[in-house]
Amino acid sequence: MTWEKLLPMLWEGTVDTLYMTFWSSVIAYLLGLPLGVLLVITRRDGIMPCPTFNAILGVVINFLRSIPFIIMLALLFPVTRLVIGTAIGTKSIIFPLIISAFPYVARMVESSLEEVDRGIIEAAQSMGSTNWQIIFKVLLPEAVPSLVNGAAISVTTILSYTALASAAGGGGLGALAIVKGLNVRKFDIMYSASLLLVALVQIITVFGTRFTRRLDHKRR
Repeated sequence: MTWEKLLPMLWEGTVDTLYMTFWSSVIAYLLGLPLGVLLVITRRDGIMPCPTFNAILGVVINFLRSIPFIIMLALLFPVTRLVIGTAIGTKSIIFPLIISAFPYVARMVESSLEEVDRGIIEAAQSMGSTNWQIIFKVLLPEAVPSLVNGAAISVTTILSYTALASAAGGGGLGALAIVKGLNVRKFDIMYSASLLLVALVQIITVFGTRFTRRLDHKRR
């Protein structure tokens, strides 16, 4: 296939991939960030201990995380049709992407918050800081570099999920590589789309790593 025909296809696939990745990542973080905070503060040694709630939340998150995306996609067909209006197409992929991604995000946030020095939290408590002040003025600010690094990993994971969009008639580079490339044996399309997908992952990873280093005041 000539570049005149291939480039528009790659551009459309890139736009669809970034569209799905962006909105899925944003909404997954809106759900996953507070859940990650809850996992940390409600543990037995947290600032708002509630072991029973913590255990139940942990089980639910682990259950959702354990379901492969392609299976989640199939299981959510009826719900996706109810919420989005259709279970196929690029926009419809966003809903199952969110459901698959936010438990992963919650665990990434939990891991980042666990890195905050316990002594800093205890110092804030000794000075009379409220739990909300500790969360928003100590925990989250101190964990920003790790949170940014975790966000880069989460976004690349969501980006990889979009490659399965073809299973629900969606677009994106993954669908382009499989449907218009592999299935009809047009390997130039398959390799071009795959390499572009890899390039996007590398760009996000490098940007996330550099931004993390810039934010990490411990390295200054």
